[in-house]
Amino acid sequence: MFSNKANSIFQDVIATYKVLNSVDQPFQNKHDKGEDLIGHLLYRKSWIDTVQWAYEDIIRDPNIDPVAALKLKRKIDASNQDRTDTVEFIDSYFLETYKNVQAKPTAKINSESPAWVIDRLSILALKIYHMQLETVREDATEAHKQSCQTKLNTLLEQRTDLSTAIDDLLEDIANGDKYMKVYKQMKMYNDDELNPVLRGIK
Repeated sequence: MFSNKANSIFQDVIATYKVLNSVDQPFQNKHDKGEDLIGHLLYRKSWIDTVQWAYEDIIRDPNIDPVAALKLKRKIDASNQDRTDTVEFIDSYFLETYKNVQAKPTAKINSESPAWVIDRLSILALKIYHMQLETVREDATEAHKQSCQTKLNTLLEQRTDLSTAIDDLLEDIANGDKYMKVYKQMKMYNDDELNPVLRGIK
């Protein structure tokens, strides 16, 4: 099932990142683009999410230097754009994969494209990883650990449901029961012509 591959890659990315556990570490994709394009894209997507998770932790430091915070905010903005672009590359992969499938007359469109469901699955992998750490944190109270274990159980159930949903969606598309229609994320805040602040300083 596709979700097994995706979840395995997401967990590998997080484990690999945590070896050095630094937002400045070099990125090396373990999946060759020519041999396994979707694996390559999934690995890249998860790495972006993992680094951005760390960015979001750092910027919430109440004692962070304002200049450093502004610099980090710029990195977060760039990461968000990279994340969106990668999601669209993943959808392009699926559009190419299923381009010859003839949709049935009764076929319906899904509320989310496959890549945006995968986006949620990638973020969920990070939530599960970090929540699991809280269940065994040595300096935490037993009440805290139990509370986090309850949350972890819910996250694990959510991963099962979301994995089933993406597998079902891809099967429906492959069978012609659903069809893909992708809308590009027309983000305005990074565009020199659409953001009035950026436009004003050109």
